[in-house]
Amino acid sequence: MRYRDGQEIRVGDSVSIDTNHRGTVVACIDSAQYIEPHTSAQWAYLVSGVIVDTDFGGLVHYPDREAVDGEGFELVSRHA
Repeated sequence: MRYRDGQEIRVGDSVSIDTNHRGTVVACIDSAQYIEPHTSAQWAYLVSGVIVDTDFGGLVHYPDREAVDGEGFELVSRHA
């Protein structure tokens, strides 16, 4: 999955959500990348999308690019 600007969404990315909120990408289900303690066994049933640990509601699943775009996701910082 990608941000509006075409960059790939990666685990560990800090994101702005709707300009008012922040979160960290903890799972990219499509590419099977997870940050501990999150695992494929825990989230693979969702089939696609990303999971973000948000400052407004804990873990939130964004199933597709449309959901990401609708929430106004923007990359704030990327941890190498």
